[in-house]
Amino acid sequence: MDWYPLLNSLRIAAISSVLVFFSGIFAAYYVARLPRAVKGLLDVVLTLPLVLPPTVVGYFLLLVFGAKRPLGIFLANFGIKFVMTWYGGILTASVVAFPLMYRTARGAFESFDERLADAGRTLGLSNTYIFWRVRMPACRQGILAGAVLAFARALGEYGATSMLIGYTPGRTATISTTVYQLWRTGDDAGAFAWVLVNLAISAAVLLTVNLLEQKQRRRAP
Repeated sequence: MDWYPLLNSLRIAAISSVLVFFSGIFAAYYVARLPRAVKGLLDVVLTLPLVLPPTVVGYFLLLVFGAKRPLGIFLANFGIKFVMTWYGGILTASVVAFPLMYRTARGAFESFDERLADAGRTLGLSNTYIFWRVRMPACRQGILAGAVLAFARALGEYGATSMLIGYTPGRTATISTTVYQLWRTGDDAGAFAWVLVNLAISAAVLLTVNLLEQKQRRRAP
């Protein structure tokens, strides 16, 4: 059994999760502090990939990063090509997973007791110190749950990934695209084996989220 789809899926999901973790946290933190009208507009834009069909997201990515598009041509001058490359999967996974991290982190920040931050400022603590040493620890359960969900979404991405990077064994194949290709070619046993692998990983992810939620409930006053 060729394990490349699993390794490639884990690689794409891990890297995109790191990118989404930091970008989602900082986007959630600053958007939550904006005026309501501006926050509502940005919230719609940042959450769109969550509600759009994955194929539509993939189509938009092709419009922006396609080999014949201005940005795609510009990036090609530096040897960067997102179409039909494994790291193009990082781009698609980041785009579709970002809303999960952003929404979860924003909810955690909005439930944070700002009196704790105000108390820290009266003690002369900087906003940076308060963010990392007060706000983040208080919101860590929700943020960690968002990170786990984002990883699971990135790992299971199919629609946008298949449109941008396709399916090339040993180069761009992921678990999701491999399941489809094996099914399409009549290899039901191979497709079912990969389905079981995906089920095991998904179950582990959901178990982790449930444990985090239970821990958060026990810590709640």
